[in-house]
Amino acid sequence: MALSYRFVIPLSFLLAMATSLCAVIIFVVSIYEIEGGLRFASYYGDHMVLQKAPQGAVLWGYGPEGAHVTLTLSGPSQQKTTLANVTNGIWRVTLDPVEPGGPYNVTAAVENSTAALTDVLFGDVWLCGGQSNMWLQTFKIFNASDELRLAKRYPDVRTFMAALKQSETEETDLTQVELPWSVPPANVADFSAVCWLFGRYLHETLRYPIGLVESCWGGTPVEAWSSPRALRQCGLQQTTSGPKTNSILWNAMIHPLLNMTIKGAVWYQGEANAVYHQDKYSCSFPAMIDDWRLAFHNGSGGQTSLDFPFGFVQLSTYKKDSKSDGFPNIRWHQTADQGFVPNPLMKKTFMAVALDLPDETSPYGPIHPRDKQDVAYRLTLGARAVAYDEEGVSFQGPFPKQITLVSKMVNITYDQKVRVTPSRDVFEVCCTEGETPCGPESAWVAAPIVQWDATIVQIFSDVCPPAEEVSALRYAWRDWPCDFKACPVYSASGVLPAPPFITKG
Repeated sequence: MALSYRFVIPLSFLLAMATSLCAVIIFVVSIYEIEGGLRFASYYGDHMVLQKAPQGAVLWGYGPEGAHVTLTLSGPSQQKTTLANVTNGIWRVTLDPVEPGGPYNVTAAVENSTAALTDVLFGDVWLCGGQSNMWLQTFKIFNASDELRLAKRYPDVRTFMAALKQSETEETDLTQVELPWSVPPANVADFSAVCWLFGRYLHETLRYPIGLVESCWGGTPVEAWSSPRALRQCGLQQTTSGPKTNSILWNAMIHPLLNMTIKGAVWYQGEANAVYHQDKYSCSFPAMIDDWRLAFHNGSGGQTSLDFPFGFVQLSTYKKDSKSDGFPNIRWHQTADQGFVPNPLMKKTFMAVALDLPDETSPYGPIHPRDKQDVAYRLTLGARAVAYDEEGVSFQGPFPKQITLVSKMVNITYDQKVRVTPSRDVFEVCCTEGETPCGPESAWVAAPIVQWDATIVQIFSDVCPPAEEVSALRYAWRDWPCDFKACPVYSASGVLPAPPFITKG
């Protein structure tokens, strides 16, 4: 996708006209500066949310070298004062843990100079990253007018958006802010729909402030968001330029945020990797998650959890009737080739399956489905179960726990009760001769569902040519496997679709 072309206007704001899917009309927010050089870092501002207890929020900024900064937190709880020294032009404070709520004022002071943040809340801070489906703005989704009208009811769900910037080296701070910390309904229309709805749905359960930090860029592969450390683990070399360059967005749009204390992250990306280092994604994606966790933990001085919860959206759909394995392979690789999360290779993760939410008539192209409500709701179920340890929350669709070949049938036993509708072709079997394993060039043949009960689906497997036999099975292994909410296997409630799977012959 093309880069944004920005036309600078010599006013207090910049109007960005963009062809990139991650560019919007923006107000440029200059870094908050006060006389004497004392200021907070770029992503601290009025109306922000700081991470609540039991973690301690980190605040930092710039000041005169050698100066002594007094940081004062005043609000509903007792006023607290903390001291910090300016070293190499930077000061930093880790607050004692603060219970959720507010509003608070935060004031940094040196001799003859102050910088202040007002209307600050404490809650959970979630980072939202990825490419264009994470970026897709709230005003573009189904029922957008209703969603925007509802936004004013959620003044404690605050939003912030980093600007689209690239860097060849790791930046200490964001060089530009796209949308400053805002109180709904301000800026919700131009904010990520998935991120906003995720935060809104979480707030409905948690009933305390939620801070949402959006940092994404359309058309970008996972390599651009990964540090060199993570990429080395997967043997990835530099092969491109622009916003697809290895680490170029990690450097400019993630590394600056590492000092921030966060609760967790949600991610919607993978489309670009369907045609770029596809075979490496089962390594590169988990490696990025692990590396982000370590980097945010170290950057926050241990305040961000070393295993912070990480949620992601499994790819939706792109091209109807496509024969390409690109999207199916990435969906599988998103789970480290396990088919489900969390798993031993991707601990404390959660996934929203989205292959049953196609949108053939989307004005933004079918690769950008407009139903982000179901996506965000499924993510929220995962967060409630994995991030907040809420008991009794179903967040995973049915997954096979046993597959057996019996006569001319394959019995698939799921790990939970299922709701099934007939299908002739969403299940497929691989037909090979003798002991030959199923490979990329093997024939896959549609296998119709014959019958089912509470936990077992039985498919007809006598579909191979006479000299061949069934050697593997797969489910929903297509770019566009079913119509809207019409895949054959769901949870008993009908809410959660079964994720795709493949067995190896």
